[in-house]
Amino acid sequence: MSRVLRFRGVAKTVSKILAAFVALILAAPSEAFAASANPDSLGPDYSLFSQVLRDHIKNGAVNYKALKTDKRLTDFIEILKRTDPNTISKKNRLAFWINVYNAFVLKVVVDQYPIKSIMSKTAYALGKSNFQKKLVTINGMRYSLNDVENNIIRPMGDPRIHFAINCAAKSCPPLRSEAFEPNRLSEQMEEQTRNFINNSEKNSFDFAQKEALVSKIFDWFEDDFKKYDKGVPAFISRYLPAEQGQQLLANAKTFKIKHHDYNWDLNE
Repeated sequence: MSRVLRFRGVAKTVSKILAAFVALILAAPSEAFAASANPDSLGPDYSLFSQVLRDHIKNGAVNYKALKTDKRLTDFIEILKRTDPNTISKKNRLAFWINVYNAFVLKVVVDQYPIKSIMSKTAYALGKSNFQKKLVTINGMRYSLNDVENNIIRPMGDPRIHFAINCAAKSCPPLRSEAFEPNRLSEQMEEQTRNFINNSEKNSFDFAQKEALVSKIFDWFEDDFKKYDKGVPAFISRYLPAEQGQQLLANAKTFKIKHHDYNWDLNE
Protein backbone atom coordinates (compact mmCIF):
# COMPACT_ATOMS: atom_id res chain seq x y z
CA MET A 1 0.00 0.00 0.00
CA SER A 2 1.39 3.43 -0.95
CA ARG A 3 2.03 6.15 1.63
CA VAL A 4 -0.75 8.25 0.05
CA LEU A 5 -3.37 5.51 0.38
CA ARG A 6 -2.21 4.73 3.91
CA PHE A 7 -2.52 8.44 4.85
CA ARG A 8 -5.97 8.71 3.31
CA GLY A 9 -7.12 5.70 5.33
CA VAL A 10 -5.86 7.20 8.58
CA ALA A 11 -7.39 10.61 7.76
CA LYS A 12 -10.75 9.00 7.01
CA THR A 13 -10.70 7.15 10.36
CA VAL A 14 -9.78 10.35 12.25
CA SER A 15 -12.58 12.25 10.50
CA LYS A 16 -15.12 9.62 11.58
CA ILE A 17 -13.91 9.81 15.19
CA LEU A 18 -14.11 13.63 15.22
CA ALA A 19 -17.59 13.58 13.70
CA ALA A 20 -18.78 11.12 16.33
CA PHE A 21 -17.24 13.23 19.10
CA VAL A 22 -18.94 16.44 17.90
CA ALA A 23 -22.27 14.64 17.59
CA LEU A 24 -21.91 13.36 21.15
CA ILE A 25 -21.29 16.89 22.48
CA LEU A 26 -24.30 18.31 20.63
CA ALA A 27 -26.57 15.51 21.78
CA ALA A 28 -25.59 15.66 25.47
CA PRO A 29 -25.40 19.17 27.02
CA SER A 30 -22.99 19.67 29.89
CA GLU A 31 -24.12 19.61 33.52
CA ALA A 32 -23.47 23.35 33.76
CA PHE A 33 -25.77 24.05 30.83
CA ALA A 34 -28.41 21.72 32.21
CA ALA A 35 -28.27 23.54 35.56
CA SER A 36 -28.66 26.95 33.93
CA ALA A 37 -31.70 25.70 32.06
CA ASN A 38 -33.47 24.48 35.20
CA PRO A 39 -36.53 26.75 35.58
CA ASP A 40 -36.92 25.88 39.27
CA SER A 41 -33.35 26.48 40.50
CA LEU A 42 -33.66 28.55 43.70
CA GLY A 43 -30.00 29.33 44.22
CA PRO A 44 -28.03 28.89 47.46
CA ASP A 45 -29.50 28.24 50.88
CA TYR A 46 -30.15 31.60 52.55
CA SER A 47 -30.99 30.23 56.01
CA LEU A 48 -27.54 31.08 57.43
CA PHE A 49 -28.01 34.71 56.46
CA SER A 50 -31.44 34.73 58.11
CA GLN A 51 -29.84 33.51 61.34
CA VAL A 52 -27.27 36.30 61.21
CA LEU A 53 -29.90 38.97 60.55
CA ARG A 54 -32.22 37.75 63.30
CA ASP A 55 -29.39 37.77 65.83
CA HIS A 56 -28.04 41.24 65.03
CA ILE A 57 -31.03 43.38 63.98
CA LYS A 58 -33.53 44.93 66.35
CA ASN A 59 -36.17 47.36 65.07
CA GLY A 60 -34.11 47.94 61.94
CA ALA A 61 -30.93 48.84 63.86
CA VAL A 62 -27.85 46.70 63.28
CA ASN A 63 -25.48 45.68 66.08
CA TYR A 64 -22.30 46.05 64.04
CA LYS A 65 -20.04 45.61 67.07
CA ALA A 66 -21.36 42.08 67.64
CA LEU A 67 -21.66 41.35 63.93
CA LYS A 68 -17.98 42.16 63.42
CA THR A 69 -17.00 39.03 65.36
CA ASP A 70 -19.68 36.74 63.92
CA LYS A 71 -17.99 34.30 61.54
CA ARG A 72 -21.34 33.28 60.06
CA LEU A 73 -21.47 36.44 57.94
CA THR A 74 -18.10 35.58 56.39
CA ASP A 75 -19.26 31.99 55.85
CA PHE A 76 -22.37 33.19 54.03
CA ILE A 77 -20.34 35.60 51.92
CA GLU A 78 -18.19 32.64 50.84
CA ILE A 79 -21.32 30.75 49.78
CA LEU A 80 -22.34 33.72 47.64
CA LYS A 81 -18.86 34.03 46.14
CA ARG A 82 -18.93 30.40 44.97
CA THR A 83 -22.38 30.70 43.38
CA ASP A 84 -22.76 30.99 39.61
CA PRO A 85 -25.84 33.22 39.09
CA ASN A 86 -26.41 31.61 35.68
CA THR A 87 -27.30 28.34 37.41
CA ILE A 88 -30.20 30.10 39.18
CA SER A 89 -33.44 30.32 37.24
CA LYS A 90 -34.10 33.81 35.90
CA LYS A 91 -37.21 34.30 38.04
CA ASN A 92 -35.20 33.54 41.21
CA ARG A 93 -32.12 35.64 40.53
CA LEU A 94 -33.58 38.82 42.02
CA ALA A 95 -33.66 37.32 45.52
CA PHE A 96 -30.04 36.20 45.07
CA TRP A 97 -28.78 39.65 44.09
CA ILE A 98 -30.75 41.43 46.84
CA ASN A 99 -29.12 39.14 49.40
CA VAL A 100 -25.74 39.72 47.75
CA TYR A 101 -26.17 43.48 48.07
CA ASN A 102 -27.33 43.39 51.68
CA ALA A 103 -24.70 40.88 52.81
CA PHE A 104 -21.80 42.73 51.20
CA VAL A 105 -22.96 46.08 52.60
CA LEU A 106 -22.82 44.53 56.07
CA LYS A 107 -19.38 43.08 55.29
CA VAL A 108 -18.09 46.46 54.09
CA VAL A 109 -19.24 48.14 57.29
CA VAL A 110 -17.91 45.52 59.72
CA ASP A 111 -14.56 45.43 57.92
CA GLN A 112 -14.19 49.19 58.57
CA TYR A 113 -16.05 49.41 61.87
CA PRO A 114 -16.10 51.52 63.98
CA ILE A 115 -17.23 54.18 61.49
CA LYS A 116 -20.01 56.74 61.76
CA SER A 117 -21.21 56.31 58.19
CA ILE A 118 -20.63 54.06 55.21
CA MET A 119 -20.07 57.37 53.37
CA SER A 120 -17.55 58.75 55.90
CA LYS A 121 -14.43 60.40 54.52
CA THR A 122 -12.21 57.76 56.11
CA ALA A 123 -14.08 55.12 54.07
CA TYR A 124 -12.92 56.66 50.78
CA ALA A 125 -9.85 55.28 49.02
CA LEU A 126 -8.36 56.53 45.76
CA GLY A 127 -11.27 58.91 45.37
CA LYS A 128 -13.89 56.14 45.38
CA SER A 129 -16.67 55.54 47.89
CA ASN A 130 -17.61 52.17 49.35
CA PHE A 131 -20.32 51.98 46.70
CA GLN A 132 -17.88 52.58 43.85
CA LYS A 133 -15.04 50.25 44.83
CA LYS A 134 -15.04 46.69 43.47
CA LEU A 135 -15.72 45.03 46.81
CA VAL A 136 -18.14 42.34 45.64
CA THR A 137 -16.92 39.07 44.12
CA ILE A 138 -19.38 36.55 42.69
CA ASN A 139 -18.23 33.48 40.75
CA GLY A 140 -14.87 35.12 40.05
CA MET A 141 -16.42 38.36 38.76
CA ARG A 142 -15.82 41.61 40.64
CA TYR A 143 -18.50 44.25 41.09
CA SER A 144 -19.07 47.45 43.01
CA LEU A 145 -22.22 47.84 45.09
CA ASN A 146 -23.34 50.41 42.52
CA ASP A 147 -22.86 47.79 39.80
CA VAL A 148 -25.06 45.34 41.67
CA GLU A 149 -27.81 47.88 42.30
CA ASN A 150 -27.83 49.87 39.07
CA ASN A 151 -26.69 47.34 36.46
CA ILE A 152 -28.21 44.12 37.81
CA ILE A 153 -31.03 44.67 40.31
CA ARG A 154 -32.77 47.81 39.00
CA PRO A 155 -32.93 46.64 35.36
CA MET A 156 -35.07 43.70 36.55
CA GLY A 157 -37.87 46.27 36.67
CA ASP A 158 -39.42 46.01 40.14
CA PRO A 159 -39.16 49.33 42.08
CA ARG A 160 -40.01 47.54 45.32
CA ILE A 161 -36.34 46.56 45.44
CA HIS A 162 -35.65 50.06 46.79
CA PHE A 163 -37.32 48.97 50.04
CA ALA A 164 -35.53 45.60 50.12
CA ILE A 165 -31.90 46.62 49.66
CA ASN A 166 -30.22 48.43 52.52
CA CYS A 167 -27.33 50.90 52.27
CA ALA A 168 -26.46 50.95 56.00
CA ALA A 169 -27.89 54.46 56.47
CA LYS A 170 -30.59 55.67 58.84
CA SER A 171 -32.68 57.08 55.99
CA CYS A 172 -32.59 53.78 54.13
CA PRO A 173 -35.56 51.42 54.49
CA PRO A 174 -34.81 49.20 57.52
CA LEU A 175 -32.91 46.00 56.88
CA ARG A 176 -35.26 43.05 57.11
CA SER A 177 -34.42 40.59 59.91
CA GLU A 178 -34.44 37.64 57.50
CA ALA A 179 -33.01 36.86 54.09
CA PHE A 180 -35.12 37.31 50.98
CA GLU A 181 -36.35 33.95 49.75
CA PRO A 182 -37.19 33.25 46.07
CA ASN A 183 -40.51 31.57 46.85
CA ARG A 184 -41.63 34.46 49.11
CA LEU A 185 -39.86 37.39 47.49
CA SER A 186 -42.90 39.30 46.24
CA GLU A 187 -44.64 38.93 49.60
CA GLN A 188 -41.53 40.11 51.46
CA MET A 189 -40.96 43.11 49.19
CA GLU A 190 -44.63 44.05 49.41
CA GLU A 191 -44.42 44.09 53.20
CA GLN A 192 -41.17 46.09 53.15
CA THR A 193 -42.70 48.65 50.79
CA ARG A 194 -45.94 49.03 52.74
CA ASN A 195 -44.14 49.39 56.08
CA PHE A 196 -41.75 52.02 54.74
CA ILE A 197 -44.37 54.14 52.99
CA ASN A 198 -46.56 54.14 56.09
CA ASN A 199 -43.69 55.09 58.41
CA SER A 200 -44.51 58.71 59.29
CA GLU A 201 -40.85 59.45 60.07
CA LYS A 202 -39.97 58.61 56.47
CA ASN A 203 -43.11 59.79 54.64
CA SER A 204 -45.88 62.14 55.79
CA PHE A 205 -48.99 63.41 54.02
CA ASP A 206 -51.15 66.49 54.59
CA PHE A 207 -54.29 65.85 52.59
CA ALA A 208 -55.92 69.14 53.57
CA GLN A 209 -52.98 71.12 52.19
CA LYS A 210 -52.27 68.58 49.45
CA GLU A 211 -48.63 68.32 50.49
CA ALA A 212 -46.32 65.39 51.11
CA LEU A 213 -42.84 65.07 52.59
CA VAL A 214 -41.39 61.79 51.39
CA SER A 215 -38.12 59.88 51.23
CA LYS A 216 -35.36 61.05 48.91
CA ILE A 217 -35.60 57.59 47.34
CA PHE A 218 -38.69 58.75 45.46
CA ASP A 219 -36.65 61.60 43.99
CA TRP A 220 -33.45 59.74 43.12
CA PHE A 221 -35.27 56.82 41.50
CA GLU A 222 -38.37 58.57 40.19
CA ASP A 223 -37.96 57.00 36.75
CA ASP A 224 -38.13 53.49 38.25
CA PHE A 225 -41.56 54.24 39.69
CA LYS A 226 -42.74 55.84 36.45
CA LYS A 227 -41.83 52.71 34.50
CA TYR A 228 -43.71 50.49 36.93
CA ASP A 229 -46.72 52.73 37.55
CA LYS A 230 -47.98 56.17 36.55
CA GLY A 231 -45.43 57.92 38.71
CA VAL A 232 -44.55 58.32 42.37
CA PRO A 233 -48.01 59.40 43.66
CA ALA A 234 -49.69 56.48 41.90
CA PHE A 235 -47.15 54.05 43.31
CA ILE A 236 -47.41 55.40 46.86
CA SER A 237 -51.22 55.42 46.73
CA ARG A 238 -51.27 51.64 46.35
CA TYR A 239 -49.75 51.21 49.82
CA LEU A 240 -51.58 53.85 51.84
CA PRO A 241 -54.86 53.09 53.65
CA ALA A 242 -57.61 52.92 51.01
CA GLU A 243 -59.17 56.35 51.61
CA GLN A 244 -55.82 58.15 51.71
CA GLY A 245 -54.61 56.31 48.64
CA GLN A 246 -57.70 57.36 46.71
CA GLN A 247 -57.24 61.00 47.75
CA LEU A 248 -53.60 61.02 46.70
CA LEU A 249 -54.36 59.38 43.37
CA ALA A 250 -57.28 61.75 42.65
CA ASN A 251 -55.09 64.79 43.36
CA ALA A 252 -51.82 63.45 41.97
CA LYS A 253 -51.29 66.36 39.58
CA THR A 254 -51.80 69.06 42.21
CA PHE A 255 -50.19 67.35 45.21
CA LYS A 256 -46.99 69.16 46.19
CA ILE A 257 -44.26 66.65 46.96
CA LYS A 258 -41.08 67.53 48.85
CA HIS A 259 -38.25 65.23 49.90
CA HIS A 260 -36.41 64.65 53.17
CA ASP A 261 -32.67 65.20 53.26
CA TYR A 262 -30.92 61.83 53.34
CA ASN A 263 -29.33 60.88 56.65
CA TRP A 264 -26.22 58.78 55.95
CA ASP A 265 -25.46 58.11 59.63
CA LEU A 266 -24.90 54.42 60.29
CA ASN A 267 -28.09 52.43 60.96
CA GLU A 268 -26.96 51.11 64.33
